[in-house]
Amino acid sequence: MPDLAQRYDLRAELARRGVRLTRQRRVLVEVIQHATRHLDAEALWRQGQARDANLNLATVYRTLALLKQHGLVDELDLMHLEGEKHYYEVSRAQSHLHLACFRCGRIEEFQTEEFEKLQQLVEQTCGFAIKTGRLEFGGVCRQCRERA
Repeated sequence: MPDLAQRYDLRAELARRGVRLTRQRRVLVEVIQHATRHLDAEALWRQGQARDANLNLATVYRTLALLKQHGLVDELDLMHLEGEKHYYEVSRAQSHLHLACFRCGRIEEFQTEEFEKLQQLVEQTCGFAIKTGRLEFGGVCRQCRERA
């Protein structure tokens, strides 16, 4: 099974595609690249501002749009655990599932060959060229169940 950590190197991919990295874009790319959890735009902005006080929220949204346009970040709603927030993570070579805990808000990632096979079946059966696939499950995580 492929490693979930196998993510795009955003700086290298943007350079390969000829995308100019301003100082503020570079800050945001580094924050996203090294994030240990899924970030919403506001959290990305706050972390970026810690490195560059002049960073504004509009730059965050423009940078996210650029990264999404190039297929380098995925936008997720993660079961709308916190209202209508959307979260962002670096795209990976292999698709994976998200498990959202309704009690603690923890997000787990899970990768399985069956999900890859399902996407292949959809492509073959429907003649549909899938560019991205997402699947989310909401429930109660192992730690919350053990505490209950």
